[in-house]
Amino acid sequence: MEFGNLPAVLYVVAAVLFIRSLGGLANQETARAGNIQGIIGMTLAVIATLMLPGLKAGGMPLVLTVVAIGGVVGARLAIKVEMTAMPQLVALLHSFVGLAAVLVGMSTWLSRPEGGHHDLIHSVEIYAAVALGAVTFTGSVLAWAKLEGRVSGKPTLLPGRHFLNLAMLVAIVAVGSKFLHAGTANGMWMLVGLTVVAGVLGWHLVAAIGGADMPVVVSLLNSYSGWTAAAAGFMLSNDLLIVTGALVGSSGAILSYIMCKAMNRSIWNVVFGGFGAGPAKGPAREHVGDVSPIEVGELAGIVGDARSIVVVPGYGMAVAQAQHLVHEFTTAMKGRGATVRFAIHPVAGRLPGHMNVLLAEAGVPYDIVLEMDEINGDMPDTDVVLVIGANDIVNPDAEDDPNSPIAGMPVLQVWNAANVVVLKRGMGAGYAGVGNPLFLRDNTRMYFGDAKDSMRNLLGALT
Repeated sequence: MEFGNLPAVLYVVAAVLFIRSLGGLANQETARAGNIQGIIGMTLAVIATLMLPGLKAGGMPLVLTVVAIGGVVGARLAIKVEMTAMPQLVALLHSFVGLAAVLVGMSTWLSRPEGGHHDLIHSVEIYAAVALGAVTFTGSVLAWAKLEGRVSGKPTLLPGRHFLNLAMLVAIVAVGSKFLHAGTANGMWMLVGLTVVAGVLGWHLVAAIGGADMPVVVSLLNSYSGWTAAAAGFMLSNDLLIVTGALVGSSGAILSYIMCKAMNRSIWNVVFGGFGAGPAKGPAREHVGDVSPIEVGELAGIVGDARSIVVVPGYGMAVAQAQHLVHEFTTAMKGRGATVRFAIHPVAGRLPGHMNVLLAEAGVPYDIVLEMDEINGDMPDTDVVLVIGANDIVNPDAEDDPNSPIAGMPVLQVWNAANVVVLKRGMGAGYAGVGNPLFLRDNTRMYFGDAKDSMRNLLGALT
């Protein structure tokens, strides 16, 4: 069946919807509409692809079967996976993009007839797609393993690691120069070798990145997957894949830059440095003092008298799934006439926007969820700050200790409030692995326990 220019028209409509989807996702109020536009765009893209003349009628049942299987698996994951595991899921999905590019690249090369017309540009496209795909695949798998706790989050810094990275890059370029003039059989072996070397490079790059930088890593892998898709689009002469890949790649790169700026780090330092692995200027400051625990009754009294409250959510809130009780606490305190707002650090949690998504899921109004730069200046006028499962993003050493591994990282200045109450299971260090002197300050009290149980007990004491 001939569809004429209909697939091209649908591709244009889908591309517009993808652009509008990104614009919608930039704002919490329009995020739902942005998601819907993205879903409609992807549906049109799949339909248009099935209309392309290159797809033979005999292969349609197989394609539809694969699409149906993928849809069922995706729907099941969306329903089953908890929000705390969303960073791992995103990293794993990035790996699928990389693996697909590698397999499609090899398949495209094998479909090239031996001794046929040599297309230099097409060979470059295949080689680039396979190289980027292999880097994205192995890097994403390792990121998933780190986030899932299957491997240590500490950076693996091999001796001469920068030389190893450079050697692998040189090998990739050297093999590529020969691949451009290779026959089908020899070229296939070169693609296999490329996949191995690029895969090791992707693994090694992520292995050298420490746990505190994982939100940036997820964002970077998102960018890698976009550029991989764009390369695959050139390889397959698919305009929509090129546009979509460019959108994802550029938006991921911009987000990575924004997050690095929020940590006062350069993107090169994140990718090649290894968090806290550089030479120290001197010994980090020792933290001397005792913590002051607080019981729920005393806490209820302090919170009940407060007129201005700021809540700082962290990964501990996500793990405990306490966001719904935090929302109930917000409603209860508003009923008492208090002003409650949320302070969000750009790298809180394990995923860009992790805390925003959790709070939106719980129904917290968007207008009381503020970014770090918007609320830091209000901390001195705040009666109580509740820090729920956050650590590194409220560490004063980032400003006070030039020898701290997190020195220079912008943080939420919660210590400027009249009272700070930190909800934690224990005194363990944060993901950066450094101590936090906030816990020892005179205006800080520690409320130990699971965040969900702690918030439930606090709500009970307030009613």
